[in-house]
Amino acid sequence: MFSSFFSVAPTDPNAPNFHAVTTNVSESDLFGPLEPKDTEWLCATSGFVTETQTFYFITEDGVTMMYQIIHSAVGLWYPTIQFNCKIYDPKTGQVTWKSINVTNFVTPPAGLDKKSSKADQCSITYQSRPGSDYPEAYLLSANLGAELQISLEVSRPATVQGWKLGKGEKGGYSYFGPDLEKPEGYVIHRFWPHLKVEGHVITNGKAEVFSGAGTFIHAIQGMRPNLVASSWNFHHFQSKEGGVSAIQMEFSTCDTHGKAGAGSGPVKVNVGSLVINNKLATVTGVTTWPGDKEGSETVVSKTLHLNAALDAETGYKKPNQVHVEWKGPSVVSGASGSVSGKVEMDVGTLDQPIGLIERVDIMAEIPYVLKAAVSYVAGTKPYMYQWINPVKLHLTGSDEIAPGLSNGVEVDGHLYTESTFISLVPEADA
Repeated sequence: MFSSFFSVAPTDPNAPNFHAVTTNVSESDLFGPLEPKDTEWLCATSGFVTETQTFYFITEDGVTMMYQIIHSAVGLWYPTIQFNCKIYDPKTGQVTWKSINVTNFVTPPAGLDKKSSKADQCSITYQSRPGSDYPEAYLLSANLGAELQISLEVSRPATVQGWKLGKGEKGGYSYFGPDLEKPEGYVIHRFWPHLKVEGHVITNGKAEVFSGAGTFIHAIQGMRPNLVASSWNFHHFQSKEGGVSAIQMEFSTCDTHGKAGAGSGPVKVNVGSLVINNKLATVTGVTTWPGDKEGSETVVSKTLHLNAALDAETGYKKPNQVHVEWKGPSVVSGASGSVSGKVEMDVGTLDQPIGLIERVDIMAEIPYVLKAAVSYVAGTKPYMYQWINPVKLHLTGSDEIAPGLSNGVEVDGHLYTESTFISLVPEADA
């Protein structure tokens, strides 16, 4: 139970103590279809396990919403469950942010399976609709009084499968520690890369229709967050043109984990996917070890922070531009070759930001039990930058996926980005 709290030194201090999700997964086998149990709640009650189910939505006019439930188990403390919701309207600059500890959380609710959950303030209800154009759906609700009420239906198109990096029961996992049979910790992500959302949202007594596209991520960290990663990048692109979406999730380990034990990191792990013409077109995954060149000729999955400048308030280097790339083998039946995507977003300077939603002091927002476990760690001062801007996504691939794709196409849409800095790693962000 205490393996997540105390690291056990390996017999060989130079033994690898990080095992990336891409290990032993061939470049032609990156797509791992989700199995029914992959999106069930784990709800660990011991050790240090943080589990999230998060929905990100973008409407056609660029309004973005995050709907999230966090289940936090910290040692012997009773798990806490937190509901988070952020809505941002770029036309008005208005941010609606709600974060509460919910009561009477249960999974599964009566008559449902563990893909569903319910609390007094919110609920996620899974629905199976086999044989339809949208074979899986979630009903999302929240009722925080007049300040915020949510009623949404989220549907996955039959042509856009959910995925994890790698197949089978162990697909999607990165492990920490020298012993794979008894890991000190792990990270797992499972994705619905493209979905339709429709419903209503009431904020401060005003009801509005909410309609757009989005993505769903089920993530579990079986380790203290400050030990898992020194930084994260997340990108979510949606377009009304041609059923196109793109997601990418990247984390960099602390220098404590790498190929040769403590001091051999940081290691950068990046996974993502492209959806084109309402088809899951490719899944990408790359692990970059210190000294490695990023990616290969056949698979690219990377985020670059360009023209970064020190933010004196946070102590981290904030980019002025964000560059994101994907390239991988086609997973569309009948379409061979590779699929690639590239996007660059200008997020402005510290004095003149572009599309900045918020600079979030994470310690002020995370559940108390997580804060208590993390706050004592020297050098841990986590901040997250959130942006959304209209951009053009450049795509290439087989014409079997979409007409004209072989010549390259540009797709207009919105890119939502989160760049999270948890701790300073020497030279990691220089």
